[in-house]
Amino acid sequence: MQQTETIDHVQDLLGNQGYVCGRALATVVFLALRLGRPLFLEGEAGVGKTEIAKALAAGLNRRLIRLQCYEGLDASSAVYEWNFPAQMIAIRTAEAAGGADRGKLQSELFSDEFLIERPLLQAMRPDEHGAPVLLIDELDRTDEPFEAFLLEALSDFQVTIPELGTIKAPEPPIVILTSNRTREVHDALKRRCLYHWVDYPNFQREIEILQARAPEVSAQLSREVVAFVQALRTEDLFKKPGVAETIDWANCLLALDVIDLSPEVIADTLGAVLKYQDDISKLQGSEAKRILEDAKASLVPA
Repeated sequence: MQQTETIDHVQDLLGNQGYVCGRALATVVFLALRLGRPLFLEGEAGVGKTEIAKALAAGLNRRLIRLQCYEGLDASSAVYEWNFPAQMIAIRTAEAAGGADRGKLQSELFSDEFLIERPLLQAMRPDEHGAPVLLIDELDRTDEPFEAFLLEALSDFQVTIPELGTIKAPEPPIVILTSNRTREVHDALKRRCLYHWVDYPNFQREIEILQARAPEVSAQLSREVVAFVQALRTEDLFKKPGVAETIDWANCLLALDVIDLSPEVIADTLGAVLKYQDDISKLQGSEAKRILEDAKASLVPA
């Protein structure tokens, strides 16, 4: 991986995909690649955890395989399923033809032809471009039994299908796990990973991110948007806006040909940056004006 031989290479690789990150995050990504260890990223929703996997896959020209976690996710949904409708058709076809060999039919029914591969199994398969990037997104939404299963799968990078046997990855995938910390993930899983907390960026880094992801937005409007969003994060809100909301809001303002933030513009577009009515209600009227005035006052001349 010549593109990832140093921490600076990793930082440049991510930057070339529009992902601006600090030295600490680039270092832990570098170590995960160098040591072949899963990378566990925690942080608030919208700070860019998922985007790291996307940028890494694009930068390395690797396939991105995403396992979106949810409550009730089990091993079969994450690894494989059998295509039962196709199997039933094959059985009926064999019966109609008559004289089918039962043993041969059974081996055919439980073959790759009828296997539906889910993300974990896909990640164990060889790929001509190299090991894929396996993104296990929002792990905190699953339950402990799935965590225990994942612990075993990621320890040996292999899965077992009773009808076919054990399938081991010829080259371990690049694994990135994310969590919004709605619950604590078990220590046993964390111990097998390198860990990093992805925090909200400081003012200058968020400006750089916005310039990379929404370059058409003027420098002055970018500064006002970032200053206002960062001020919002200090307020008592149910859900503080992430970097994703900063980018979305800036693009909305660009579409409306806004050149300068005003209380009226904020009132009209607040749904792009805040996602809960209670939070939006808190900023109605003079409150948004106060925050905007404080944000603009904090800006030093560019």
